[in-house]
Amino acid sequence: MVYSSSPTDKEWELLEPLLSEVLPPKKQTRPPAWSKRELLDGVLYQLKNGCNWQDLPKNLPPY
Repeated sequence: MVYSSSPTDKEWELLEPLLSEVLPPKKQTRPPAWSKRELLDGVLYQLKNGCNWQDLPKNLPPY
């Protein structure tokens, strides 16, 4: 589901390479359950709406 706080595809194209530069590489033992885009959507939703982390919609990653 897309929220008003979610970045557009064009914005994500700009943000994704920057996240790879900022976030340290991690040793992957299994595939991640949530994509970086989904995690960012959750953070931006919380920042825009000012809700508690526990009150995020269920389709966003858990707090």
